Amino acid sequence: MKIGKFAETNRLSIDTIRHYMDFGLIVPEKKGGQYDFDSRCQMNLDNILELKGMDFSLNEIKKIFFYKNFGRLTDYEADHYYKMIYLDKLKKLDEEIKDLVNSREKLKQKLDQLKTKKSDSSSAMGVDLKVLDLLTCSKCSSPLTLQNGSISRNQVMEGRLECDCGHSYTISSGMLMAEGAVEHTAGMLEDNNITEYILETDQGYLENLHLGLEWSKRKMEKLELDNKILLELGSGVGFFLRNILRDLPENCLYIAVDRSFPRHLYLKGLLERSGLKRNILFICSDFLNLPLKDGIADLLIDHAGTSNYSFEHTSFLLKDIDHLIKKDAYLMASYLVFKNFSHKSKIKEAFRENFMTEKVKEKVKELGYKMFDERKSGLVDKGGRFENFFVEGEEIFSYAIFGKR
Repeated sequence: MKIGKFAETNRLSIDTIRHYMDFGLIVPEKKGGQYDFDSRCQMNLDNILELKGMDFSLNEIKKIFFYKNFGRLTDYEADHYYKMIYLDKLKKLDEEIKDLVNSREKLKQKLDQLKTKKSDSSSAMGVDLKVLDLLTCSKCSSPLTLQNGSISRNQVMEGRLECDCGHSYTISSGMLMAEGAVEHTAGMLEDNNITEYILETDQGYLENLHLGLEWSKRKMEKLELDNKILLELGSGVGFFLRNILRDLPENCLYIAVDRSFPRHLYLKGLLERSGLKRNILFICSDFLNLPLKDGIADLLIDHAGTSNYSFEHTSFLLKDIDHLIKKDAYLMASYLVFKNFSHKSKIKEAFRENFMTEKVKEKVKELGYKMFDERKSGLVDKGGRFENFFVEGEEIFSYAIFGKR
């Protein structure tokens, strides 16, 4: 019979039959340009399926077929080595079963732990009273006065900060709201579904993100952060902050800036449930309207904040907020860089400078940062549903910098 009928009769795909043919386990006769599968082919297929049912690989099955063919009419089945093939397979399966049973027990124990696992405590995070001295009006640089404040454990949860010039800022859900804050966020960060993000983002892109975080964490370990102020631009759902949270001293201040109120509310809830006591100030604001005093940040963290900003601006974000950074500050940064731009590129030509390695490096140096280390990730040509800022024909990578001025 022809290959299609042979496959159908045995409830297998034609590709599977061809695969067995490639291994020389089924050898049909070729008639008129087509293969003819006879009873001998059927017998060999039955043997293959029987041996696969015993967990033999195709290479192992080929060795057994050699014994059957080369040892025909001899007592090959009584041969010690031939028997050992089956005995070794049985021993191997027994060991695998034992390992699987152990793995199953460990999985059950882990699931039991996950069912009962609770954070040590859950405490609300707000604007610490001590932080108010670092805040200033972004319009006139005058001090701000707290009005109608709802305070719990020295944390302002609700209230209003007012300036004599008439400008004011709201504190809502323990977060400082300034000009440019966004109440609603589209896409992945609207429902905060990290699982969906992982499943629908290209694995190469995720690997670059993962390796970049690992590189940055190792650089952070070298810094003395006691009583320091860290400023992160574009903290989002906190991929970076969540990875370094445990290593942050309790006496340092981490200022997380993002325009999106929903993203920060989600991140804040995660950190509160972690039970880790850290001093985090959440500011929902446009980057250029931060109500912070000049020259307060000891470490500037810019993980794609400038890159995201550059989708809509020609200016280099680090230059625009440089007045907030100390003259001897450290820089931990990562930038999206395009190897090439397609004629269908989503990046307008006026914005492309901030997506070029040499231009980024040049602008960072102009701000006085000396690079201690830098890293380029692998190239990727797709991102996925949530990282869809580049088109077919374009390749990007991340360029990371660790430096000081």
